[in-house]
Amino acid sequence: MASIPTWVRYLAHKLEYSITLSAKSYRKEKISDREFLGIVCKNLFHGKLTYLHWDKGLEMAPTLATHGNTLLVRKLPILDANHARYVFVGDAVVLKDPNESGRYLVRRLAAVPGCELVSNDEKDEPFVLEKDQCWVVAENQELKPKEAYDSRTFGPISMADIVGRAIYCLRTAVDHGPVSNSSDAMHEDSPVLAVELDVAEMAKNHQV
Repeated sequence: MASIPTWVRYLAHKLEYSITLSAKSYRKEKISDREFLGIVCKNLFHGKLTYLHWDKGLEMAPTLATHGNTLLVRKLPILDANHARYVFVGDAVVLKDPNESGRYLVRRLAAVPGCELVSNDEKDEPFVLEKDQCWVVAENQELKPKEAYDSRTFGPISMADIVGRAIYCLRTAVDHGPVSNSSDAMHEDSPVLAVELDVAEMAKNHQV
């Protein structure tokens, strides 16, 4: 059972997410004040901050098992230059595949807008990520860059393509635990894990 301070932090995260989720439409006057408040309240009292995602994990071994993983993913507001504070370098993020609509990848966030990237190949010029760009990498050291299918293959991605952060991984019913992310992210996600983590539910939905 989560403590009262943990619940307070959790509800604060839910409120922030609910407001951010509706703010874009509200600013564009697509919804009224009443509709805005209704959506915020609905998400606050009935919504969840997490969802389950299945991933084979080949590119993210050894963080994720190669035979498949059920991940608990924390939802993140639509990320852009103004909302980059929701993710941090070192996070295992879930992102839209830039080359295949409807497919999602799990990769490690290696650089955020404003970072300068220098290639190991001296022929390549250093470059700086633009305000809405980030760089993601696979972790499997046994894969060649082209096999890893990350930013070394498809280049920088838009911050808006990041939809969540993997916060818990179930490999089997007896092999599971929190995903290692940046210290900032793990602090932010701790109340979400305390309230929404249900290992039995993850095991029931686990694919073999």
